[in-house]
Amino acid sequence: MRIHVFPGQGSQRLGMGAELFDGAPDELAAADAVLGWSVRELCLHDVNGNLHQTAWTQPALYVVNALSYLKKVRETGQRPEMVAGHSLGEYNALFAAGAFDFITGLRLVQRRAAVMARAREGGMAAVIGLSAARVREVLRDEGLSDLDLANLNAPEQQVLSGPLESLARAEGSFSRVGAKAFKRLPVSAAFHSRCMREARQEFETFIEDFVLSSPRIPVVSNVEAKPYPRGALKRLLVEQITSPVRWEESVQYLLKQPGADIEEVGPGRVLTALVAQVRRQVES
Repeated sequence: MRIHVFPGQGSQRLGMGAELFDGAPDELAAADAVLGWSVRELCLHDVNGNLHQTAWTQPALYVVNALSYLKKVRETGQRPEMVAGHSLGEYNALFAAGAFDFITGLRLVQRRAAVMARAREGGMAAVIGLSAARVREVLRDEGLSDLDLANLNAPEQQVLSGPLESLARAEGSFSRVGAKAFKRLPVSAAFHSRCMREARQEFETFIEDFVLSSPRIPVVSNVEAKPYPRGALKRLLVEQITSPVRWEESVQYLLKQPGADIEEVGPGRVLTALVAQVRRQVES
């Protein structure tokens, strides 16, 4: 089974999309008209240093992911039979599955990015070397109840989200219990946590006016780690803002498909590495 997975925020890099833009003038012009700025200029030159700012990162990465997908389909003549995406990448998965067109997806991502960028509470940190279950135990035992598991990425890679003071305390706690690393992430707020409730409410109001279609192929959701049920698109996209990205479980679901051939579509190979970690655990 052909499965495409799409990366999320963190996979952006200067120069991304360079091989795509000349082949997609219409899509690029339409995207620039919606955004009010040049995707090409941001991705290739970033003269104002905005590429790693959420309000710019997410729309730019959505466009590059989408153009990567369209180029692959043109070149191979083949479409995926199942898709998934990590956080922002889930919008590209839904685009590939026909839930909305390119520009509708961009408008959703633009507003999602804006409401998330306005959040200024807390931060995020990656915990390397511990399972999600062990991370939960440490949070409980150390009285770090205001931290949330934001990303459950792989057997030994989790991401915490919450108040900066608690993240600072957590670093010592996780070092003491044997975590291989505790790495603060360069983000402006505590994404995928209870700290994003206001952003979630604003996005929920915005998405109400959109008409979305049922995906033509299964899309594994971050929130439930299984394909979107009928009629759940808006609900799960809203919930995704405050819910953890259950990526390890999502990949486990993908790997259960007959002849699963999982390919990352977009810049970088972050998801490829995570899929390999999950696959090793499943096969061990």
